[in-house]
Amino acid sequence: MIVAFSVTPLGVGEDVGEYVAEAVRVVRESGLPHRTDAMFTSLEGEWEECMDVVRRAVVALEARAPRVSLVLKADIRPGVTDGLTAKVATVDRYLADD
Repeated sequence: MIVAFSVTPLGVGEDVGEYVAEAVRVVRESGLPHRTDAMFTSLEGEWEECMDVVRRAVVALEARAPRVSLVLKADIRPGVTDGLTAKVATVDRYLADD
């Protein structure tokens, strides 16, 4: 599965980069394939693995913020691997045909 999620601390002011870095650290240390951009972190693995990483990322922020917001979207497709790269490659291939 691929999980795209965003975890945001609330009640800590406008500059949240330091807090978000804690959540991204959890993702990077998980060893699962991942990508982080300005809005979301995408993570690829089995259901239990991905949900555990998301849970731990939220817990990391809960330790420092009075409130945490979580937005999550999942593509559950058993048997597919390397979806993070393959999906982008497919789109790039179509764009190259233009």
